[in-house]
Amino acid sequence: MKRLSLLLSAAALVMAGCATTQKTDEKQQSAAPIVDAVAGPNGKSVRTASAPASAVATQGGGYLPGDGPGSESSVDLDSIPDAVPKAEPLHRYANRPYSALGKTYTPLQTTGTYKERGVASWYGKKFHGQRTSIGEVYDMYGMTAAHPTLPIPSYARVTNVATGKSVVVRVNDRGPFLHQRIMDLSYVAAAKLGYINSGSAEVEVESIAVSGTAPVETPPIKVEPLPPAPTLPVEKAGPSTGKVYLQLGAFKSPQGAESFLVRMRSEMGEGSKPLMLFEKQGLTRVHLGPYASESEARNAAIRLEDRLGFKPFVSKH
Repeated sequence: MKRLSLLLSAAALVMAGCATTQKTDEKQQSAAPIVDAVAGPNGKSVRTASAPASAVATQGGGYLPGDGPGSESSVDLDSIPDAVPKAEPLHRYANRPYSALGKTYTPLQTTGTYKERGVASWYGKKFHGQRTSIGEVYDMYGMTAAHPTLPIPSYARVTNVATGKSVVVRVNDRGPFLHQRIMDLSYVAAAKLGYINSGSAEVEVESIAVSGTAPVETPPIKVEPLPPAPTLPVEKAGPSTGKVYLQLGAFKSPQGAESFLVRMRSEMGEGSKPLMLFEKQGLTRVHLGPYASESEARNAAIRLEDRLGFKPFVSKH
């Protein structure tokens, strides 16, 4: 009888914990992002704390389907040098406060003032040749990285906590925005840190202060030339057609919208509705659809809320 009482008490505690978790999750979910919109409270970033490396799960190996390493027959990864820090002007638009996936970010305006430990992932051939947030072409064999708040372009030293290995990368893109990661490294940078197969690793990221005098650069390693960066078609607002879409985000920078669309396409995988760019009132919006009706779109938004961490809203063209 005493054992039965203990079992019933344990079950009640488990059910209470589940209810608390559900309420917490509901509070954390928010509306779809409007990017480059407003700063966080008191002008400070509202990034959440990073999860430990053990909390980040990978599916199908160390990278997403369709991503991963390319043909390395003509590239000696070990011979590719670290990025060489030098003085560069900050990008005009990519360092403004913005929101993505329900969180607001305030990019730093100075280098050498940031140091954080958290989980880093990497991105490879699925993004090779695509535009970064500052309009540059992403090269998976370049020593680069994406970060939510570091000034772009700027430079950072990234250290694998488990092994002590370090690399220097040039930050030229925004992200990552999912799974509480603090940085996405290029394929070659992650390879040098030794976590290609695991997909993610706990790292320490430290911004590098650069003086006004530019250091001498080392000669670049010759690699295969990149194809021209594709330009995604943008539909402009006109007379109403009655088509129904879900809006995932809106950007002042067309390059930022393209980069966000490509990342959302990778995260959502095959079988989802098409993603498109729609320009209206000075913003380039990322839309998903079309849907047969507003009711169908609202039901889809509810399903996507758990997956993306925010609820897209219905938009009609």
